[in-house]
Amino acid sequence: MKDGPKHRSLLTGREREIFNLLIEDQTTKEIASQLGISEKTVRNHISNTIQKLGVSGRAQAIIELLRLEELHLR
Repeated sequence: MKDGPKHRSLLTGREREIFNLLIEDQTTKEIASQLGISEKTVRNHISNTIQKLGVSGRAQAIIELLRLEELHLR
C-alpha cells in the first residue's frame, strides 16, 4: 500500500474517516456515536463531499472516491 497520496486530497480528515466507516457498512447513527459527533454533522460532511464531487448520492460518492483512489477497500 502507498505511504500517502501524492496529490492534495479532496477530502478533509473527517470526511475520509466518515467515508471509510460508510464503506464498512456503518450507519449515520453508528458513525456519529463512534466519532462523538451528531448525526447532523455526519450528514453535513457526507453532503459536502457529494457536492465537491458533483455526484448525486452517497453510493456515487463512494464509487468516485474509490476511482480517484481517495478511498481504498480493505
